[in-house]
Amino acid sequence: MTHRHHLGRQAVTFLVVGLGTMVLDYSTYRLLLWVGLPVAIAKASGFVVGTTAAYLINRSVTFGHAGGRDAVARFIGLYAATLLLNLVSNALTLHLLSGTSGRITLAFLVAQAVTSAANFAGLRWFVFRS
Repeated sequence: MTHRHHLGRQAVTFLVVGLGTMVLDYSTYRLLLWVGLPVAIAKASGFVVGTTAAYLINRSVTFGHAGGRDAVARFIGLYAATLLLNLVSNALTLHLLSGTSGRITLAFLVAQAVTSAANFAGLRWFVFRS
């Protein structure tokens, strides 16, 4: 398999996994908002739930990696950084869209897009590197 084909396959698999875990993240986020938790706590909790599922699936399916303590440590570092990026992107977008109908969903999608790009690069070249 060529390097380009391998990268493309990983990107497509990452996208499919990401869509599934995004639904899990968003559902958790909206449920926690519905029960009355503050936005930042609900957003962070949804992110952690989606991220845990993403790690488990991407580790074995997308990147074919055995995992291990070093990969887990790198993953935690990457996702701590991207959690901050996610929260800032979400808050900034909510602020910019103040008064806009559907702003929670739009802010979620913007934060997800920013974080997903950072996560793919980090997973491929840092966490699950060969």
